[in-house]
Amino acid sequence: MADSSFLATRLDRAAVPLAVGDLIALIVLLTIGAINHSSVEFLSSNPLYLLEVFAPFLIAWALIAPLVGAYSAGAVETAKSSVPLVIRSWIPAAVVGLALRAFVFRGGAAPAFVVVMLVLGSVALGGWRAVYFKLR
Repeated sequence: MADSSFLATRLDRAAVPLAVGDLIALIVLLTIGAINHSSVEFLSSNPLYLLEVFAPFLIAWALIAPLVGAYSAGAVETAKSSVPLVIRSWIPAAVVGLALRAFVFRGGAAPAFVVVMLVLGSVALGGWRAVYFKLR
């Protein structure tokens, strides 16, 4: 008997390359943001700082993306299905990440930062997936 649980329908093994690429896209985005607000010397001498920058958003992504379907069978079919799924996954994940950043981790969630994270995260994730399907 096939497992038809909710989470089983949201996770497809063929989506592993998408998951790896999504993580890389988010880490690159967050690293660029950290470099824009801190010096490379500061980041080099405080390696845990980057982990605090990454943690709220990566935790939120790990919780939200599978629930929304970012790694479902539909996400691995075409860019036309995958890009909207990743953006629909990013919006609530970013909101949860911003809340974690504001209330659990060091950092804040100023309105301008909220807009930047929503827009640039959508562009980074959607853009990388569009390129993936062009090259696949």
